Amino acid sequence: MTDENSPQEPQPSFRESFAEAMRQTGIGQVAPGEVPTAASLLKAIGGVRGLVESILPGLGFLIVYTISKNLVLSIAVPLALAIVFVIVRLVTKSVATQALAGIALLAVSAVLALVTGRAENNFLPGLVINSACVLVLLVSILVRWPLIGIIVGFLTNEPTEWRHDKAKRRILYLVTWLWVGLFAARLVIEVPLYLAHETALLAGARLITGVPLYAIVLWVTWLLVRAAYGRANATTATE
Repeated sequence: MTDENSPQEPQPSFRESFAEAMRQTGIGQVAPGEVPTAASLLKAIGGVRGLVESILPGLGFLIVYTISKNLVLSIAVPLALAIVFVIVRLVTKSVATQALAGIALLAVSAVLALVTGRAENNFLPGLVINSACVLVLLVSILVRWPLIGIIVGFLTNEPTEWRHDKAKRRILYLVTWLWVGLFAARLVIEVPLYLAHETALLAGARLITGVPLYAIVLWVTWLLVRAAYGRANATTATE
């Protein structure tokens, strides 16, 4: 029985909750102004386990489909791998959010491919997600609130202050455009392969433009943001 008069812990505000959520993203693994390291990059992509969970299902699809051209088998292998990843996380009492999200996306992709009988539709959800990301980022730039600026603002507990700093504002616009380029590049490479029904090439392209390209853009983002905030911190220290 709890004491009704006992003080209750204050609930976090939306700002605090959003900031904490941003710290869990890849960008949030290095605070603005910090020196990025290989360890922080590995952590940002989920560690060794996260890397395996991200790459192995797609690689399994590519290998099985290239050898057998069997749609059902090619879809079953990634799903089976994803289920194994979730079981391992549950047994080891690790956070299974990423693995569960992977299963959900694979399930939707599998249903689309099986219902339509077209193996390339296994990659349709990914194309839709990348298109949505391009749209959201472009809208954020159009309304003069670049998404990366919003994220970095919450990470530094300065949600709007960066808008009044010319150097920071330029960098955050540039970095947001960089992420537009990432998702747009995926579409430029993958959509023609999807339309041409080149499933094996599409699977290979998805592997290349997935984690490797994401890691490169994330690293460049850290360096650019560090340049802006590191310069600002140095200026503040000398005043």
